[in-house]
Amino acid sequence: MTATEPFAPAGQTAPIVEIEDLQVGFPQLDGTVQAVRGVSFSLAAGESLGIVGESGSGKSVSCMAVMRLLRTPPARITARRLALDGVDVMAAGRRQMAELRGSVAAMIFQDPMTAFDPVFSIGTQIVETIQAHRATTTRAARAEALALLERVEIRNAAAILDSYPHQLSGGMLQRAMIAMALSCRPRVLFADEPTTALDVTVQAQILQLIKDLQDDFGMGLVMVTHDLGVVAETVDRVVVMYGGRVMEEASVHDIFERPAHPYTRALLVSIPGQEGGRRRLTEIPGASPDPSNPPTGCPFHPRCRQADARCRTDMPAMTPLGEGRRAACWRL
Repeated sequence: MTATEPFAPAGQTAPIVEIEDLQVGFPQLDGTVQAVRGVSFSLAAGESLGIVGESGSGKSVSCMAVMRLLRTPPARITARRLALDGVDVMAAGRRQMAELRGSVAAMIFQDPMTAFDPVFSIGTQIVETIQAHRATTTRAARAEALALLERVEIRNAAAILDSYPHQLSGGMLQRAMIAMALSCRPRVLFADEPTTALDVTVQAQILQLIKDLQDDFGMGLVMVTHDLGVVAETVDRVVVMYGGRVMEEASVHDIFERPAHPYTRALLVSIPGQEGGRRRLTEIPGASPDPSNPPTGCPFHPRCRQADARCRTDMPAMTPLGEGRRAACWRL
């Protein structure tokens, strides 16, 4: 396995999501912002994967690239392999991608208020999605939309069907977006920070709903988040990203019990409330790297207490660390 090959756990066959050596850049007047720098990972059908890291680490951009949701130009996307259900999305035409989005992969976005069209009702938008992918009557599609809203535990679903986005709360809108994402029965669901704008109680409800729906529909799940608590509750495997690169990949148990990369350990230590009493929060010193002017060597070395001269000059390759895990660090 080379440093850029997607890591597949033992026993995994025919991944539904394949990302190998993904590079995403955004040209600017004074250079290029390199948001993603050689990311590789894969997802099997029915598996759940968490992608964690600070803001700007390339989590959302990687997922949007594999679904071809980034406008090109300005985005510049290259990859050795970028596929959904075996289909090379880099070579797919517009019609084929439209078929893949919805039937193979769907996405829940961070802010449902901006994801819905404000001038159409919730029901109209779900019905349109269903009819775009399946030959069905408007009446049948509307009945299915109503059933989906009830399935995501929206009370008075019939009234919500005729409501407009601005008439719903954040939690209700997020449930409606989940219903729309599931309307074409996708094989994998990308959830991009699905609980960011919600209060704690609603967050827990939405996370439990996503888990229940994954079990019911047998979907794969990619959960993008900066919240390690969300990861602990919802996924089987974790990819830790920093500075546009994958720093570590392991099972959720190994990530929390024996993290290998200094950045992963720093993230875990910075979680508040791990020890009783009044204690000062532990922070990661410094700031995330500037994607338009990234540091040489390991991107985490300016903030790493264990960094040495080699870390400052050479980027470490991904190193297998036994079944189901790998990390990129000279000090493993």
